[in-house]
Amino acid sequence: MTPAPAPTPAPAPVPPATPGTAPPGMLHVRFRAAGDASVSAEEYEELLRLLARFTPVVEALPPDAALADVRGALRYFGRDAAGIAELVRLRALAWHGVRCTIGIAANPLLARMAAQGAEPGEIRAVPGDAGSVAAFLARRPASALHGVGPATARTLCAYGLDSVGRIAAAPLATLQRILGAKAGRAVHERARGVDPTPVTPNAAARSIGSEHRFVRDELDPACRRRALLSLADDLGDRMRAGGQAARALTLTVRYADRSATSRTRRLAEPTAHGPALTEAAYALHAALGLQRARVRAVALRAEDLCRAELAVRQLMFDPADDKAHRIEAAVDRARARFGTGVVHPAAKIAAGKPGGAVARDPAFPRLGPGAAQP
Repeated sequence: MTPAPAPTPAPAPVPPATPGTAPPGMLHVRFRAAGDASVSAEEYEELLRLLARFTPVVEALPPDAALADVRGALRYFGRDAAGIAELVRLRALAWHGVRCTIGIAANPLLARMAAQGAEPGEIRAVPGDAGSVAAFLARRPASALHGVGPATARTLCAYGLDSVGRIAAAPLATLQRILGAKAGRAVHERARGVDPTPVTPNAAARSIGSEHRFVRDELDPACRRRALLSLADDLGDRMRAGGQAARALTLTVRYADRSATSRTRRLAEPTAHGPALTEAAYALHAALGLQRARVRAVALRAEDLCRAELAVRQLMFDPADDKAHRIEAAVDRARARFGTGVVHPAAKIAAGKPGGAVARDPAFPRLGPGAAQP
């Protein structure tokens, strides 16, 4: 008789959490291609499908990040969250040549902050007990809290609340007097590592983006504005070609220390008009207050896309606005007939020279008639 095959050993059980603690089960994953370049839209979709092999609860954070709730997969894989993160990291590197920086924590806020402080390809975990969470947050600046922008951080610093530890020690009533009832309570909870926000499964198909990487860390705001003009022109052209319009615009700025800041602005009306996108991008950039920041890359993403025929355009009595739309229509016709490289903003050529290069379109042909000026 043929001997029966040996039974497959059962996976090692996941140790239970200590009473009073929340086991880390949230992964914040940031993807970077070879040479620290951004992943393409196709690669990003494949990497989201890779995460879906481990858990169906995956929230896309375009253009290069995602949140994954793996608490329901721990027993199935017989691993803790760090073990699953290691599998994700190895498979992304072996199958796609992409490095993953992964933060692990008990909620999305802490996981995001852990990933922000990690090196490329590193996995960093925040233990679930209250003491470890307080120690992790204590010395971080107020601006490190998700949702605390430059203006809020300056307000807190004016009252001596310049670190997360000091914010956590401040009474709730004090924060509410400084920031208002709703914002004060939110900052009070986040400073203590509390984030009840769930991971909401979604798809990344309702947005498109482009990134501009500088050859060297850029200090000049004028160079960054030229890059934003180029990106806004690129997004507008792609949306008009696809019959789409954006309801929101997101600016992501990456710094020399590998950290990043993202800000989103809802547009007054859905649009694919280049000047409107450029104006919104300039406003987002100005609101960051980057005086002497060493910027490595800027990215724009058109969010919450809708069909162009559903967009309502506010009629203007300004002849310049009507002229801008007519010029844009002529540029679109020229690009449709002669190719997308026939007409570009003048600043896009400057951005393609020693200052940097646009990730989507590294070639910058000679300008044609009707090119927009910065």
